[in-house]
Amino acid sequence: MVTLALLSPSKSFFPSKFNQSHPLSSPILIQSSRVDAIQRNQTLKPSTTLQNKIAMVSLLGAGFALTTIAEPASASELPLLGSSLQLTEPPNALSLPTWAIHVSSVVEWVIAMALVWQYGEKSGYESWKGLSWGMVPLFGGALCACTWHFFYNSESLEVLVALQAALTVIGNATMCIAAFRIYKLSQERSDNS
Repeated sequence: MVTLALLSPSKSFFPSKFNQSHPLSSPILIQSSRVDAIQRNQTLKPSTTLQNKIAMVSLLGAGFALTTIAEPASASELPLLGSSLQLTEPPNALSLPTWAIHVSSVVEWVIAMALVWQYGEKSGYESWKGLSWGMVPLFGGALCACTWHFFYNSESLEVLVALQAALTVIGNATMCIAAFRIYKLSQERSDNS
């Protein structure tokens, strides 16, 4: 009964574009017409993709504006459960905009790794996957840095600083090797064609 109510085009469940006068008034028929259009190689407007891109640009712009305009804030300045709970942080704690930069940089690096991997799969250039693997040590170094900062740069965790430095050197070397492999493959393909 609930299924029938959701599938029936009524104004309470669907916007006005799903009305009885339209020949494709059911969402199921509209979905099947999209499949038919794709099968006939007709292009559809990617309005949701465009809206997602606009939303992403808006969020990134707002985040950038907040990090450049807003005063540095720390977690101790956030009101939690009213003002009865006071957090104390050491003076070397990172500000919220600095944390935003750290976290977004790590997320961007992971996305870049995934995109490089996908490019390697779709283009047929397997050496690009090697570049993605070459990025892994640098990702490990980023995690070391974020972990050390999360624990307020504790002296007992200074081994993370040395580990980050080692992973950075290894990562730079692996990225260099991967870039050289991509270069050699592109030279071979250009010589063969």
